[in-house]
Amino acid sequence: MLPSRFAKRCFCTATVFSDPRPWLFVGLGNPGDKFMGTRHNVGFEMIDAFAKSQGIQMDSVHCKSIFGKGFVNGAPVFLAKPQTYMNLSGESSGPLAAYYKLPLNRVLVFHDDKDLPCGVLRLHPKGHHGSHNGLKSVIYHFHGNSEFPRLRIGIGRPPGQMDPKAFVLQKFNARARERIDAALEEGVDALTQVLSKGLTESARSFNTEQKYKHIRLQTMPV
Repeated sequence: MLPSRFAKRCFCTATVFSDPRPWLFVGLGNPGDKFMGTRHNVGFEMIDAFAKSQGIQMDSVHCKSIFGKGFVNGAPVFLAKPQTYMNLSGESSGPLAAYYKLPLNRVLVFHDDKDLPCGVLRLHPKGHHGSHNGLKSVIYHFHGNSEFPRLRIGIGRPPGQMDPKAFVLQKFNARARERIDAALEEGVDALTQVLSKGLTESARSFNTEQKYKHIRLQTMPV
């Protein structure tokens, strides 16, 4: 048996908990009022929407994150918004997963995604960083392991020749804001299903619904 000091630093994808097993939901974003409502902060917004829907208070600080915990349908869930700024998100996510000795398939990361139309979501069991600096940091602090689930939140592509870095730090216009608000509600429903039915079954039905939404929205301007 590993000494406790090593057990807390263990990252793996094997299941080590008996049901109900805990989940860690991590929303990526930048701290501070000036970043509120920007495209890069939709991960924070999804955490806040889910916490509000379940009555979970985000009222503590843990491993460099604003943190909350509760139970949903009997399943324990930890919620975190890293306060390290986006590009260093792993400095919070890695220690949190290690502290609770969670296998990475129980760490679900929410992040903005320019490759999806604004307001379209996708649930995936694993993937690459896709040039997202927050995900790069998370993967780095998971010792290069990218086999953790993520909820991709579409923000659309920057118009014309606009700098992508400037685009993600802008706030949504009114039409895009409506799409994101609707997506937050859909995301909360999907996350609740993940906690009750598991990721695989929930993602299958959810992604099918979002596929048709993708087709409908991809040619509509925001």
